[in-house]
Amino acid sequence: MKYKTKSAIIGRKKKLNENSLVRPIFISLFNKNNPQHSKEAPTKILEFNVKEVKIKNLNLSYLPHGNDLIINNLSNISVSKNKKIILLTGKQSR
Repeated sequence: MKYKTKSAIIGRKKKLNENSLVRPIFISLFNKNNPQHSKEAPTKILEFNVKEVKIKNLNLSYLPHGNDLIINNLSNISVSKNKKIILLTGKQSR
C-alpha cells in the first residue's frame, strides 16, 4: 500500500512470546521531517507482526535512544507484506 507522507519512524515492540521468531513492529507516518523533535502525533500508525523488515533505496537514520529508524524527506512510502517480511520503498528527495 502506498502512503503520502513526509517522514516515517519504524520501531519494534516487545515480543508477544519469548520463543516466537515473529516480533510486533510499528511504522508511524508524519507530515513533517524529524518528528522525534516535535510533540506532533503521527497521521497514521501501521502495525505488523514480522520476522524481518527490508528497506530498499531509502536514506535513513538510527535513533539509538529508542532503537528506532527514521526516514525523512519522503514524498510517499510503499509498504508491502509477503508472509512475515515487510518491504519498504518510496520516493525521497535527497
